[in-house]
Amino acid sequence: MYKAKRLEFSPKKLKGISEKQIKLHHDKHYVGYVNKRNKIENKLKKGDLDHIRELKKGESHNASGMILHEIYFDCLGGKGLKPKGDLMKKINEDFGSYAKWKKEFKACATAARGWVLLCYDWRDHKLHNYVVDFHDGGAVWGAAPIMAMDMWEHAYYLDFGPEKTKYVDAFFKNIDWSKVEEMFERYTEE
Repeated sequence: MYKAKRLEFSPKKLKGISEKQIKLHHDKHYVGYVNKRNKIENKLKKGDLDHIRELKKGESHNASGMILHEIYFDCLGGKGLKPKGDLMKKINEDFGSYAKWKKEFKACATAARGWVLLCYDWRDHKLHNYVVDFHDGGAVWGAAPIMAMDMWEHAYYLDFGPEKTKYVDAFFKNIDWSKVEEMFERYTEE
């Protein structure tokens, strides 16, 4: 059985994103994906295969929703500074500069209906910004997200209404780059 991860930061300390917004997002949306994934896993363990297509589609949707939310919450709680070390070198190498990467990521965020992901792709060994409108639809096989920004309305509407760009700016003020760097190092270790 999967268990919901606790937040590793104090929602009260975020800049521009309210504690209420984060708690509703975590405690209702994220926990809901964990619970739905467990319910589906239990049906599969019992051999309930009558509706296998729906179960398997639900399994990938809820598993991906759970995982992306965990990555999203893991990268919050920082001071929003720039990345350092190997990750910064890789961003500069793959995007030309940190400023170019950030400009593209923010453009993706305003276009996204679901998620914007900074991913490391094992096939070309490069970083990419991907727009994924559904948890499990639009993902790129062979690429792993190292940073996730939830662009579903439930992630920002309480605080910002339809002002997506204000939410994007607040997100950037709260990135914990050390967590993103840990994910990057995990996927690039040889």
